Amino acid sequence: MKASEDFQATTHGGPVTLPLPPGKVKPRKGESLNAKNRLRSEMRALRRDHVAALPDRMRALMFLRPPSPVAALAPEEAIVGLYCAHGAEAPTASYARWFHENGRRIALPWYADRDAPLRFRLWEDPYHEDGLEPGPFRFGQPVASAPEVTPDVVMVPLIAFTADGHRLGQGGGHYDRWLEAHPDAMAVGMAWDCQLVDTLPIEPHDRILRAVVTPTRLYEGET
Repeated sequence: MKASEDFQATTHGGPVTLPLPPGKVKPRKGESLNAKNRLRSEMRALRRDHVAALPDRMRALMFLRPPSPVAALAPEEAIVGLYCAHGAEAPTASYARWFHENGRRIALPWYADRDAPLRFRLWEDPYHEDGLEPGPFRFGQPVASAPEVTPDVVMVPLIAFTADGHRLGQGGGHYDRWLEAHPDAMAVGMAWDCQLVDTLPIEPHDRILRAVVTPTRLYEGET
């Protein structure tokens, strides 16, 4: 796939939309867990160094609002699942505020403990963290009394992704299992440009993303 010319999303109003060519990356059978773990280690380091090298002013202007095609996936009154970014993950705070201001409800991952399945609970006020408490994975999650919901669109973190929508996650499989149990929910990845790779080890349970948003591009799949 030929990439479009780089540009600043804040100058042009949003990322370029690029199609996800179907079938470009074929599933690779027999990929070992060790291979995935080595790739995770390499990509985490690359992501960390990439984010650290960004000037503070430039980083503050990234991921301010979802591009129009992604916003259109979640009409008013839809529930949008986000995540509390930690470390060098693509930030979500501005997205949460934008969706809230534009009539969408926000949900965040919630875990009873590290071995529990992923659930989503409503986050009523994305401007303050009063409604959040520390979760078992050391990032904020809604209080246990917040209503449990099923998001229509889930913005997912990732370690690496391909242009045709394959994702390498943290390795716990929480999102994979949740998405398998909720096939009607659309999954959209959030990533830095450096996280794009040509190919990934693929397993039968892996779910192809509907789109991937980076600071400069939108990789959009089939409708």
